[in-house]
Amino acid sequence: MAELKVLFIHQNFPGQFKHLANALVNQDYEVSALSPKNTQYSIAGVEHFRYAINRATSKTVHSWASDFETKVIRGEYCAREALQLKKQGYYPDKIIAHPGWGEALFLREIWPDSKLGIYSEYFYRASGQDVGFDPEFGDGSFERSCHAKAKNAHGLIALDECDAAICPTAWQRSTYPQAYQDKISIIHDGIDTDRIAPDINATITLKDGTQLTHDSEVVTFINRNLEPLRGYHIFMRSLNAILRERKNLRVLIVGDDGIGYGAAPQEAIYGRKSWKEIFLGEVRGTLNSDELSRIHFVGRVPGNILLKIMQVSTAHVYLTYPFVLSWSLLESMSAGCAVVASNTEPVREVLKDGKTGMMFDFFDHGAISDIVLQLCENETERSALGRNAREEILKNYDLKTQCLPRQLEWVQAL
Repeated sequence: MAELKVLFIHQNFPGQFKHLANALVNQDYEVSALSPKNTQYSIAGVEHFRYAINRATSKTVHSWASDFETKVIRGEYCAREALQLKKQGYYPDKIIAHPGWGEALFLREIWPDSKLGIYSEYFYRASGQDVGFDPEFGDGSFERSCHAKAKNAHGLIALDECDAAICPTAWQRSTYPQAYQDKISIIHDGIDTDRIAPDINATITLKDGTQLTHDSEVVTFINRNLEPLRGYHIFMRSLNAILRERKNLRVLIVGDDGIGYGAAPQEAIYGRKSWKEIFLGEVRGTLNSDELSRIHFVGRVPGNILLKIMQVSTAHVYLTYPFVLSWSLLESMSAGCAVVASNTEPVREVLKDGKTGMMFDFFDHGAISDIVLQLCENETERSALGRNAREEILKNYDLKTQCLPRQLEWVQAL
């Protein structure tokens, strides 16, 4: 019997498909991937096809349609490379795609008989989710709402054409129209709990030579980019009281100063080009030189360093608008962190207040300070929170025993 051919399509392969692609290589599948040329990651046993994108979004296109035009451009170049593969005799039995950047738009025109499974991550709404959530930035305007609605076009096309879909959390699935929800299975990407685990012997050395251990006082904040959607501004406003009360405490902030999901700041309004500098500047005047020296921006770090940061954490702070759940929250729980998190969806789905973490109103930076200071004083409480958090991940989000087996069943059922 010939091996079944599975083709992964992702704008930054492997993305959410890393563990699934590896697992399929070890089963009776011939696995390939199709992604832009700037993706460098490779997986042993996966043949990687790449394509160039040689066109930019038009400067004169309607602002509400600009996002869709970008997706169409990406979909076009992905489809043209797919067409060349088809002409060379390549025909996948199953296609697994993340449609979020448009690559899946025209796959049915190339391989109409292939089974298509997609990763449905999030459906935008004009209200009740991230849009308009934070009044500080006035993003609940008529224009912003209409633009958000228009951003769903490519995702709806993918949902309509796919055979099945997968979504990491129940809340994220609930954002989609009811008519499509039966098509979407709730299966998280999974956490490698063997690798991401507590280690009381972990150490990390900062650029100034300071060595931090499990016994140090460390507050951690981790995001891909430091921006309002992930509560960076609220977190920064909590630091004054924390640093003032705890004279030896260090703050480790992981993340780039670019834009991941939200809008870039308007330099004409804020006087700075990055959210990182805007909100560091806001609190700088309230902190003395010693307090400022104990805030460490470490940028984006390799996975082994990120793990050590979580392992030495005294309290890990996580905030998000009602939006896509970050891997970092579940990873910090798996590492045994005492998590302090915003009481927003989908955090409520995975965190139990007072048992697996401590929750606060997203906008209440004073509550962050109070909870962190409380945890610094109470080792018994933070140890219990960390232990319970890890047990929650082992029970419901473990890669090998929970998520990956269900992902493989989902692929086989396509």
